[in-house]
Amino acid sequence: MAALSDNLEVNRQDGEIIEYPVAASSTIYKGALVCVNSSGYAVPASDTSNYVFVGVAVEKADNSSGSNGDEKVRVYKTGVYEYTKSSATDADRGTLMYVSDDQTVATSTTNSIKAGYCVDVVDSSTIKLRIDTVVQ
Repeated sequence: MAALSDNLEVNRQDGEIIEYPVAASSTIYKGALVCVNSSGYAVPASDTSNYVFVGVAVEKADNSSGSNGDEKVRVYKTGVYEYTKSSATDADRGTLMYVSDDQTVATSTTNSIKAGYCVDVVDSSTIKLRIDTVVQ
């Protein structure tokens, strides 16, 4: 395709909340960390090979008895959220965090699925996670 030689009207939407089709037999709860699997369907986040982190669930999406894409989930693509991190310390500030499960992050995991950066430590088991720097 050739480069533009005139103005182009493009369809645009705000990017703070994006909708994804949910994988078959999956339930994603409001507030969950969300990934897409290798087939491109939303699943609750977990430290699973070929998963890609896409954001935080705006609401619950229950596709537990459906086929791929029968339900959709909206996810926040930006923001700062409180999540569990075992043994959180002040040294975690500024550190890249990885998905452990749909409500937990860690400084290292087997599959290194980036979730965001720690911007504050709330207590010894909770951090504030900024997602918009790594979300896909």
